[in-house]
Amino acid sequence: MDFMPEQPRIVVGVAGRIGSGKTAVAQELARFFGFEYFRYSLVLADWFGANPSDKEYLQEIGGGVMSGEGQLELNRRLIRLIPAGTDSVVDGLRHPLDFASLDAQFRHSFSLIFIETARNIRFERLRGRFSDLHQFEQADAREVESNIDDLKPLASAILPGTLERAEVHATLRSLLTGFREKAQS
Repeated sequence: MDFMPEQPRIVVGVAGRIGSGKTAVAQELARFFGFEYFRYSLVLADWFGANPSDKEYLQEIGGGVMSGEGQLELNRRLIRLIPAGTDSVVDGLRHPLDFASLDAQFRHSFSLIFIETARNIRFERLRGRFSDLHQFEQADAREVESNIDDLKPLASAILPGTLERAEVHATLRSLLTGFREKAQS
């Protein structure tokens, strides 16, 4: 039997504007590649005792956390949850401090995927949540959403949010090979 060296653990962050498809990508990593799934909004909901499905309230709380000193604490709380030695995916990075915190903690093991999707497609995906374009634009313009585009230049990969599931899967498989190579360096 050939000796197979253990693969290095990796942590992948996923960022993108609301409705971009970031959760679908993160869940693909969890379901089909065995990654442990973490989400900033769940950590925020737990911290403040909020309902995790109340997205509007979480956006309000997140804006308050981000405008104060709370973003660093939010990152500390999230990082404490990530188990050692386990491939993990973090859904919902919204601020360069999120990137900096994860990058500082996990160094070469951390990579960021940014999901880029046109506004009209994002609105269509969220039509059940927002009754009209104006309401969607208000949510997309909230304080908590204001720094997301600053993450794009920090990303290891930028994916269009319009890929079919099979394309997402194949792309992720390829990206993970590169992310593991980076983690070994």
